[in-house]
Amino acid sequence: MIEGIWNRFRHATGIGLTVILLMALLAGCSESIEEKHDRIIEENRLTPEEMPREEPPPADNAALPYVAPLTGLGLQQEAVKRPIAVMINNYSAARPQSGLPHADMVWEVLAEGGITRLVAIFQSDEFTDSIGPIRSIRPYLISLGESFGAVLTHAGGSPDGYAILQRQKKDYLDEITNAGSYFWREKFRKAPHNLYSNLEKLRAGAAKKKYAETTAIPTYPFSEEGATGSGTVATNVEINFLLKNYKVSYVYDAAQNLYARSINDKPHTDLTTEKQLTTTNIAVLGASHKVYDDVGRLDIDLESGGSAILIQRGRAVDCTWERGGDGVIRLMKDGKELPLVPGKTFYHIVPNKPTFAEHVKLS
Repeated sequence: MIEGIWNRFRHATGIGLTVILLMALLAGCSESIEEKHDRIIEENRLTPEEMPREEPPPADNAALPYVAPLTGLGLQQEAVKRPIAVMINNYSAARPQSGLPHADMVWEVLAEGGITRLVAIFQSDEFTDSIGPIRSIRPYLISLGESFGAVLTHAGGSPDGYAILQRQKKDYLDEITNAGSYFWREKFRKAPHNLYSNLEKLRAGAAKKKYAETTAIPTYPFSEEGATGSGTVATNVEINFLLKNYKVSYVYDAAQNLYARSINDKPHTDLTTEKQLTTTNIAVLGASHKVYDDVGRLDIDLESGGSAILIQRGRAVDCTWERGGDGVIRLMKDGKELPLVPGKTFYHIVPNKPTFAEHVKLS
């Protein structure tokens, strides 16, 4: 209700009257954005049989002339633009976010206090939707974004993060220090959970700074059959990072060959479309986590490799992850890289303690 009213008011020509009326409306309504979102979900929750079916990607990617390097999906035009890696706020007050359905890959990693941050990699999809809310960067988030040769997009960062960006002359767009005009703040959320941009602005900012428009984009093996045919059943997936009151879960829809994502048993949706986020591949990686200062900042080892699980097509297979010579994290088993099923991939980096296995539950 509030968002709809605001969208109408923000285009009104009488700015003074708009502000007065909006303040009056807000004063008379106690329902927050997040409460409204949860209420709408409950009122409109559908059974699996009632869920609308999305059009699946073409079964034969060979029918299209090009293939997206990070999704394996067929394209009418070659995707050659440099990836953009955006640090997405995943605090409860920042959900639902915008733009995530357009990301080729999404990485979920712990930040301070047990809260996770999302690193969304945008490469093959051209779109006009907003992206955000956008938050700060950390050294290990830089490492993830750089593995794709991406322009790093964020708002602020840890002292160690800034040291890496500036001393090593990374290609980055920071709302606070070097690219403020390519971001904006929305009024329907409170700072710091209200910073947004879009692909057009970010590419314009990168061009203004004369960052390279193209780069060597990592390639992955893809297979319609995937790599989990002989694995264990995984139609329901639960992933715990650190806090007991924060759980990510996925439910497999065999008809669409997609996993629908939830947080704390509530559908994780996109603000623009109001649709639940979905992915074709789910990867869970175990890594060493260490708190190194009194603020609670983390050092996450993304170099040494370790245990992993790849989940596709309703099944899961144990594997390992390693960082190749090209800097890209690969999922391996018996000395071979496991293929992804064409589609989007969500990665989750969890602590190795108490054990890696305790962070993942499959059924």
